[in-house]
Order: sequence, then C-alpha cells, then structure tokens
Amino acid sequence: MSPVHPTGSISFEFFPPNTPVGSDKLKTVVAELAAVKPEFFSVTYGAGGATRDKTLATVQGIAAAGHDAAPHLSCVGSTREGIAEILATYRAQGIRRLVALRGDLPSGTAVAGEFRFAADLVHFVRQTQGDDWHIEVAAYPEYHPEQRYARRDLQHFAAKVAAGASSAITQFFFNPDAYFHFVDEARALGVQVPIVAGVMPIHNYAKIAQFAARDGIEIPRWVALKMEGYMDDAASIRAFGLDVVTSLCERLVAGGAPGIHFYTLNQSGLSLEICRRLGR
Repeated sequence: MSPVHPTGSISFEFFPPNTPVGSDKLKTVVAELAAVKPEFFSVTYGAGGATRDKTLATVQGIAAAGHDAAPHLSCVGSTREGIAEILATYRAQGIRRLVALRGDLPSGTAVAGEFRFAADLVHFVRQTQGDDWHIEVAAYPEYHPEQRYARRDLQHFAAKVAAGASSAITQFFFNPDAYFHFVDEARALGVQVPIVAGVMPIHNYAKIAQFAARDGIEIPRWVALKMEGYMDDAASIRAFGLDVVTSLCERLVAGGAPGIHFYTLNQSGLSLEICRRLGR
C-alpha cells in the first residue's frame, strides 16, 4: 500500500470544451496536471443534460489517457431512464466514479426532472447499480445560497450521505474556518465520509468575485481590497492570488482536510504552482 501524501488527495475539475481547439488545449492541461498524480479528474454536466455528449466525450478522453475520471450527473431535467442509460454507458467504459448533484435550474430553459434532491439521485444509483461506484456529493461550508437555515442545509447534506454517498467535495471558499466548522457540524450529525476541500485558484479576480457573489461565498475584505487596488496589474494579481490560495491550502492540510479539489477553469498553471508549493 502506497504511503499517504502529507497533502492528502489532489483532484481537478474541468468543464467540457465547446470547440476542437478547446478540446486540444484540455488534453494538454490534463497531461500537465497528471504530473502531480491526482486521484481523479471530474467533468461538469450542464443543466438538463445540456452538455451530456460533451461531458461523455471529455470523460472518455481522460479515461483513454489512463486517468480516473468522474463525470458529474445532475437531477435537473433528468429521468430515471435517462440516468440509467448514462450510467450503463459509463459502466461499459469502466468508469465507476461520479459526482451526483441537484444542479441549478436555469429560468425557463429546463424542467425539474424526476429527482428532486441529490439524495434521491444518490439513492437511485445505489439501488440500481450496487456498491461498485464511488459517489461524490457537494457540500457547502458557507451553506447553499438558496438555503436560509444552516441546520437544514446540514440535514440535506447528511441525507445525501445516508443515501449512499462515498465522499463529498465542497463548494470553493476562502475562509478555512468555515470549512472546519462545517466538518465539525457534519461529524456531530454522524457524517463520517471524507469531506474534500474545494479550492478555486484566482485566474481572473473579477470572474471569481462574480461567482462568489452569486453563490454566497465570502471573499475576505482585505483580499478584495488588495485585488481591486491592483486594477490591471496582472502580474501582481497572479502573485497575490497564488499566495492567498496557497496559504488557504496549507491551513486546510495542517487542519486535517483529507484532500483538495481544484476548480481549474480548464487551466493548469496556477493549480500546478500551488501543488508545487505544497510539495507535490
């Protein structure tokens, strides 16, 4: 049995490319990130199956290159028959890992589907597929943006685990105390699965600030003011962003996080540098 690395597991998330150029670029990114020996690469899935074929093609490409791939599956717009068909396709490809999500419903563009919550999807996968899948679910250290009550959000998370989830990946965050508090609260509810910390390298501060505002994620005021003060100084933004996210990862590792999942935005440079600083 190989020794556990001091940083725990490392994994990376991609979105399916929309163009042949993007697909070629992602192949290079996968090859570069493979150097740090990640546990797996995950691939997102558009609402209502909007990127179903692209997700499948991306996952197949990653698997063909010899790496473990974890496709996302969403409740939004999904039927039991459709999910069973997708799972059969992945099973035939030798894929046994997935990320089960409720997903977000775009206004007027999709129907809710036959699964109301991610726990329902997890239960369906376990009921129809057995125990030979590793099922990841989402966790929200600063709580789901649609949830008014923290306790209720924790209960939803516990329900996903009770339905058969193997482990969890958090939404990205910048406040490590939020992560540690969430883990403590989950453990108090009896949740024992690994809760991997999701981290977003700061590729584009304006875009990440937009994501954070949408999803109820706190960017520390001092970080926001420093970033905004750099204005168009790309080199300073990159250097400061690397320091902030590396420090976050170091705190998470020191505090016992079982792994770090990087939201790469299909880029490798910043994630690789952070991994290098962590000793990978």
